[in-house]
Amino acid sequence: MSATAEIGIVGGSGFYSFFDDAERVEVDTPFGPPSAPLTIGEVEGRRVAFLPRHGERHQFAPHKVNYRANLWALRAVGVRQVLAPCAVGALQRHLAPGAFVVPDQVVDRTYRPGHTVWEAEGPVVHVPFADPYCPRGRQALLASASDDTPLVDGGTLVVINGPRFSSRAESQWHSAAGWSVVGMTGMPEASVARELALCFSTVCCVTDADAGLEGEEGVTHADVLKVFAGNIERLKRLLLRTLAAMPDGDCACQHALDGLDLPFALP
Repeated sequence: MSATAEIGIVGGSGFYSFFDDAERVEVDTPFGPPSAPLTIGEVEGRRVAFLPRHGERHQFAPHKVNYRANLWALRAVGVRQVLAPCAVGALQRHLAPGAFVVPDQVVDRTYRPGHTVWEAEGPVVHVPFADPYCPRGRQALLASASDDTPLVDGGTLVVINGPRFSSRAESQWHSAAGWSVVGMTGMPEASVARELALCFSTVCCVTDADAGLEGEEGVTHADVLKVFAGNIERLKRLLLRTLAAMPDGDCACQHALDGLDLPFALP
């Protein structure tokens, strides 16, 4: 591989502006093509690979994103730490639009294909997932908070299948369970990252109050895009600071497969 990177960012197309001088890299994976070619360059003194989760034209709905190919492609160019910002709805009243949450737990309510890379015949691979997010990546994010971009430390992201939003009853259920935010892209992204022994961290940008909160009318696609666009520069500044703060070296996430008999080798 001619171009390599140590950190991957999975996000919206607005992050292309991170790079002044970058290389586009096509990567083949056992699971088909990723959402787009990787863009690899130097940011804040780190080698970074960027991948637009939904494609360069935002053509892949959440349930159509090839999460396995995306994360495999990042690992194939040397990435071992992944930052994956996402847009979410608030399930708790104190989380207003524009808030940024760094969750420490996830609930998976998706039913889409491609949930695991370990579908080949061979030994069964059970990967630990009690703590789904990299503790070092989370700390790098939290250390990068600022007056302009305060962060909420901890909370649970519940991931629904999409592309529809939650019904009012579903949203009330999620809220009553005490979960913090709801989105459509956090799974199986996080679990596939663990299966590939990648460090994976996310920061959630709250774009709306979900329909289950009393008095709320429910969210529309236009609402989400408008609020997210209004906060993209804050998010980019946060990620730039986080890239500079990301630790080097080994991490427990990268040993998730130690001692396991795998049906095939990873890149």
